[in-house]
Amino acid sequence: MSYIVALTGGIGSGKSTVSQSFARHGVSIVDADVIARQVVAPGEPALEALSQRFGKSIISADGSLKRPALRERIFSNPAEKEWVNKLLHPIIHARTQCLFAQAQTPYVLWVVPLLIENGLQKQANRVLVVDVEPHVQLSRTMSRDGISRQQAESIIAAQISREKRLACADDIIDNSGDPKLIEPRVAQLHHRYLQLAV
Repeated sequence: MSYIVALTGGIGSGKSTVSQSFARHGVSIVDADVIARQVVAPGEPALEALSQRFGKSIISADGSLKRPALRERIFSNPAEKEWVNKLLHPIIHARTQCLFAQAQTPYVLWVVPLLIENGLQKQANRVLVVDVEPHVQLSRTMSRDGISRQQAESIIAAQISREKRLACADDIIDNSGDPKLIEPRVAQLHHRYLQLAV
């Protein structure tokens, strides 16, 4: 089993930018969002279970999951959200563990947006938080997802607070400024993680 560095951060913080930078150093990336999409792909048992629970309105013409439609159904309904989590989390966990076991690199970068919200930080050897100033997070989220300020604010409010996230961090990358500053910081952390993974 490889040494596990969990990468997390709020929406719009730049987790993808940072994980791509680590990937360029040859690090194995295990991305919870990618796995979450794979387990609800057409033909997967989880998608069939979701379809039975919520009806065909959450399924696109091509047979794929309409993620916004599902999100809308569960966002304001805690019981339905819990049902979806109980269905998907064990499947995602099993696939994640399988990918960890297959990793050939000294350490694995495990990208988990809701790491702290879901209490998963203890499953990692180290927690790396990508942090941004709140106004940067808001503007990036609005422009990237094409949503209103109110929608962006409600998504940010639903996530754990910046303070709590930073309190769980072993390492922090500030991504509020020029993206070019990410590369040297990642190189520095990569070197450190290689030493820790020995």
